[in-house]
Amino acid sequence: MSTTLSQRYLLLPRNNPILSYLHIDLAVIGLAGMLFLAAWASNRLDFLSFSGRPQAVAAVAGGAPASLQGSPGARPTINPAMSAALDTVAQRYRVSPEALQPVFEAAQAAARSRSLDPLLIIAVIGIESGFNPYAQSPMGALGLMQVIPRYHQDKLPKAAGKSAFLDPASNVQVGAQVLQEAIRRQGGLMEGLQYYGGVSDDPEQTYANRVIAEKQRLEQATRRKEAAGSGADGKTAPMPSRSTPNSTAG
Repeated sequence: MSTTLSQRYLLLPRNNPILSYLHIDLAVIGLAGMLFLAAWASNRLDFLSFSGRPQAVAAVAGGAPASLQGSPGARPTINPAMSAALDTVAQRYRVSPEALQPVFEAAQAAARSRSLDPLLIIAVIGIESGFNPYAQSPMGALGLMQVIPRYHQDKLPKAAGKSAFLDPASNVQVGAQVLQEAIRRQGGLMEGLQYYGGVSDDPEQTYANRVIAEKQRLEQATRRKEAAGSGADGKTAPMPSRSTPNSTAG
């Protein structure tokens, strides 16, 4: 019983073919096992090394387009009503919320400076361009709010280039100014919308009705989100007042 395994192997007949094959198979299995363990250990070390370097992860994320890089709490600059409208627009028009964020920020800022309802501006954008910042009409109207450059070049900053009307922020600022002036000159919201759409001779006010219907859908989405966020007592917490009132006449 004191004989070791290696000694027993040496005592076995060397001309036994079965034992020879068994010895070869065991050697192959052992070699394969060693290779597998070595590969596993190498991959494990690489993973731990990479996950331990946050700057490496940030570098990979930084290579993606800015509109695709999610960031927590990315909507602190728009009010709750606009945030609810953004979600609705993103779903309806199949546009990335991250791409819509600067458009809604521009609309809110323009509405504040022009005493307009920001949801009215958003509704006009939906009807005019479907939130395509590169839209162009047969008449040469450009951008989100379909502004015709040859008529409104004076509303851009002097240093603005020829492509400024395709810039979302610039286009919304100019479009809001045109809309405000149209409402003031025509004496009312519906008349101003008709003038803005270039269809003042339509007695049915089809264009204006489309814009108002779109605005009402956005307002309904705001109310639904507000109701969903109400407390356990069933009462809805009051939302902060909008920065600009509904516009009827300038």
